[in-house]
Amino acid sequence: MKVKDKLLREDAFKYHAQGRPGKIEVIPTKPYSTQRDLSLAYTPGVADPCLAIKDNPSDVYKYTAKGNLVAVISNGTAVLGLGDIGPEAGKPVMEGKGLLFKVFADVDVFDIEVNEKNIDKFVDAVVAISPTFGGINLEDIKAPECFEIEERVKAAVDIPVMHDDQHGTAIISSAGLLNALEINGKKIEDLKVVVNGAGAAAVACTKLYIKLGVKKENVVMVDSKGVIHVDRTDLNPIKKQFATSKPVHTLEEAIVGADLFLGLSVAGVLKKDMVKSMAKDPIIFALANPNPEITYDDAVDAREDVIMATGRSDYPNQINNVLGFPFIFRGALDVRSTAINDEMKLAASKALADLAKQPVPEEVNIAFHTSNLKFGREYIIPKPTDPRLIEHVAPAVAKAAIDSGVARKKITDWSKYKEELRKRLGLSNPIVRQLKTRAKHDPKRVVFAEAENYKVLKAAEIVVNEKLAVPILLGNKKVIKNLIKKNDLELKNVEIIDPKCKAEKARRAEFAKILWKKRQRKGFTMTSALDSMLHRNYFSPMLVETGYADAMISGLTRNYPDTLKPALHTIGKREGEKLVSGMYIISTKTGPYFLADCTVNKNPTAEDMVEITLQTAYAIKQFKVEPRIAFVSYSNFGSNNGRIPELQRKAVEILHKEHPELIVDGEMQANMALNAELRSEIFPFSKLGEKPANTLIFPYLTAGNIAYKLLQSTTDYQIIGPIINGMNKSVHVLQIGSTVNEIVDMVMIAVMDAQCVERRNKGEICF
Repeated sequence: MKVKDKLLREDAFKYHAQGRPGKIEVIPTKPYSTQRDLSLAYTPGVADPCLAIKDNPSDVYKYTAKGNLVAVISNGTAVLGLGDIGPEAGKPVMEGKGLLFKVFADVDVFDIEVNEKNIDKFVDAVVAISPTFGGINLEDIKAPECFEIEERVKAAVDIPVMHDDQHGTAIISSAGLLNALEINGKKIEDLKVVVNGAGAAAVACTKLYIKLGVKKENVVMVDSKGVIHVDRTDLNPIKKQFATSKPVHTLEEAIVGADLFLGLSVAGVLKKDMVKSMAKDPIIFALANPNPEITYDDAVDAREDVIMATGRSDYPNQINNVLGFPFIFRGALDVRSTAINDEMKLAASKALADLAKQPVPEEVNIAFHTSNLKFGREYIIPKPTDPRLIEHVAPAVAKAAIDSGVARKKITDWSKYKEELRKRLGLSNPIVRQLKTRAKHDPKRVVFAEAENYKVLKAAEIVVNEKLAVPILLGNKKVIKNLIKKNDLELKNVEIIDPKCKAEKARRAEFAKILWKKRQRKGFTMTSALDSMLHRNYFSPMLVETGYADAMISGLTRNYPDTLKPALHTIGKREGEKLVSGMYIISTKTGPYFLADCTVNKNPTAEDMVEITLQTAYAIKQFKVEPRIAFVSYSNFGSNNGRIPELQRKAVEILHKEHPELIVDGEMQANMALNAELRSEIFPFSKLGEKPANTLIFPYLTAGNIAYKLLQSTTDYQIIGPIINGMNKSVHVLQIGSTVNEIVDMVMIAVMDAQCVERRNKGEICF
């Protein structure tokens, strides 16, 4: 498996060597900066937890990292496609496995390379160190020794153990098999199966397929010497269990009429003529790495009806073990399972199969440079980048462990557990979930003003599929329909309006008349009003103003002022408001932060700052969040003089006097706003008290704009916005170049805003 690409090889060496060598490190999870911290971490404080564990051994899960710690153990005898290269040479692979455990499922790993090939000594070493760990992942150990090693370790310890080279491929390919059968309509008990290869993975796959319903007598296994046949005298006990009496002795003979070819062997062994001899709608899992038993192109060229999977990411349907092991161990650890049994493996397979049939998140499409992945012959297994894997596979495994009696800890609230899993990876977003829930409860009609753009249409498809809103697509009908057809988008019954077509002439005239009446003393003539209605950013807000739609979004391809100004002309500010303002939501693992004004008001007066603060607080309360507002500056409560701090002090004085119910204070530096402990120590009088601010009011547009752009460019935080506050109806402006997910977020904001407008018109409050 040596990489031939010179540039890739150079990058690989640099990746592993530059900076801190290797790919993983140990990071403390508790404070350690003071002498007291160190006394608690080690002596004398550590004695009490030690004694508690001595009295009650299960407390080891309470006081140590055991419950989230897996050992990746290898002797380096079967490393990837490199063979027996030894424990030191295998270490980069084991570190890589540890990295995958962490980034995909937040499982901590120690990689352990054991310089031992003797089965007895190797097993003794693994069992001896097992008290350290909550689970053991055996890795890259050659067959047939790996079978005995796994069975003996499993029998000797009371924690989950899995040899991923065996079972990982079996679990993932089983998911692919289930979905392939759903596509071709065949019954699993009728399948004629040919397995080329008789190593650890091939044996484990075959055993799991039999558990799924494949009949053992329908399996023909082939090794390097030919079909594993009852008349052979060179078979070990593992191979003997799959010996066939069928009158076939070569792969070419065995493959005739076969429904499934599973290859875990060598490149190029499956020929096009062999594929042509298979049964109708054949399934081919050619999993040799890096080059499969037959290339995807050759297989498809031989048979149009083939359903094909490989181990490669550059072909459809990659059988990748990372789809399994992180989430299988995550589920097993979370219920303190004593084993990973067949029920748990099958549960993982079925969860993966089910996930592949659900609509694909846009970030997955982007990662694999495709426009719209859909369940079918070229998508029978989820992609490794799918963020939903952890909340689908881990709970299925955990539940199977509980149901099969190997769990020592029960989970009763599965919704809460899934939320905890999302939090582990920073996938939890109560703001977005709340938006989604509220949008689904009462979806509104939203105009997509730039529907001649793929990203806008993809967002509309997601909105339709998830029932978040009823899109109205604005633009040239022919262009939009061609884009929908080209990208195979599910937007069949969505309304399309072309503002420039003849059919809209009467509506343009009606809208122009309304606009002219609004703006006739502000520079608009009837002619200019008519001309404006040919522009999407005037026509779309007028659809909202006249009640045909409830909300609109635009701005993906235009400057912010070019989108906001027409909306102000047509819809205008909310009654009683002196201005509109812009707010961003920064979604972090610890909760949301709100930033204002970052988009509209360049140099606000003290009175403007009061208005911006009130609008922002009103908007935040709609999210069921109590605003804790800080006016951020270069000064702390008068420590520096200047025009900006003075304006902020005046604004805060007004707010304290006229709105004492608001938790607001300033002026203060950003670290004081966010570090409650520091602020309480130095400025105990602050109205923010002992909690950090969650809302930052910036003194002028430059500061706010730079702050959110900096966060957007240098962090992984999800940033939602800009949200326009103070408009009479729901109008929201996208950032130029927004992603599909960002567009969907803004649609949900627009829907919630439209719901609020509706309630406000009834005399109700929005929170």
